[in-house]
Amino acid sequence: MILLRPLWLILLPLVLALAIVLWRRGPDSGGWQSVLPPQMRAGLVALGWLGKGDGVARFLPLAGATVLALALAGPAIPRPDAPVFAQSDAVVIAIDMSPSVTQGTALADAQAAAAGLLGQLAGRPVGLILYAGEAYAVAAPTSDPATLESQISVLDAETMPDTGSRPAAAMALAGQMLAGSSRADLVLVTDGGGMDKTAEVEAQRLASAGVRVSALTITGSPATDVSTLPGMLNGAVAPASAPGPVQRALAASGLDPDPAMIALQYRDLGPWLAALALLPLAMRFRRQA
Repeated sequence: MILLRPLWLILLPLVLALAIVLWRRGPDSGGWQSVLPPQMRAGLVALGWLGKGDGVARFLPLAGATVLALALAGPAIPRPDAPVFAQSDAVVIAIDMSPSVTQGTALADAQAAAAGLLGQLAGRPVGLILYAGEAYAVAAPTSDPATLESQISVLDAETMPDTGSRPAAAMALAGQMLAGSSRADLVLVTDGGGMDKTAEVEAQRLASAGVRVSALTITGSPATDVSTLPGMLNGAVAPASAPGPVQRALAASGLDPDPAMIALQYRDLGPWLAALALLPLAMRFRRQA
């Protein structure tokens, strides 16, 4: 659940302040109810010179105001039928295919991590790069990421013709593929091999060009060393087994800042909550003998 209009919550401290003032003043500004004989009090109430509102009833309007402020803040839940908008902010996934990954169990983890990302990128073009000693473009960014699933599923130790691990080459190739994009992402699926000074320079160059570089780290290979990645990359770094931070960053749409687009993505519960504010207010208007 999110709040579509959170600034309305500023009203809550004001309502609380009014409640404190009302409580300190006591019933009907002076507490005459506690000193008048019951017959006199009933007569004054009948004449309208003394209010009937003592105790909890005095706070019912403030309770309604509190519910109304919460409703105006716009509590909302995601719409299961929300439309997906085509976007130009591409994502490139670069998978480490060096022997340290392909000759162990790490390759299966890398394939699962890359396939898992595809399901989070609806509406964004996705491209694929494989790299070892050199980098190769498997697919340019496409608006149908599902077409990459079959290519990822058939990767094995014989896919790449060379050895070594040069993520810097993958970053340079990704920079060419993403040239001209106003908003783009590169996700490295890596065991940390080859992350040297050259790779750091390439990551900085991409960052200066507006490309966010993130990483999903895989373990199970002799070259596993991902401790330097958070300091090198300007995006999120997360284990392939717990990709939440990277997936959330990629799923955040470039259309999100537009209030109209947010309204289409969420179901506003504010009107229903505002209707509940009528309950405490209606109690103040009930007919009495």
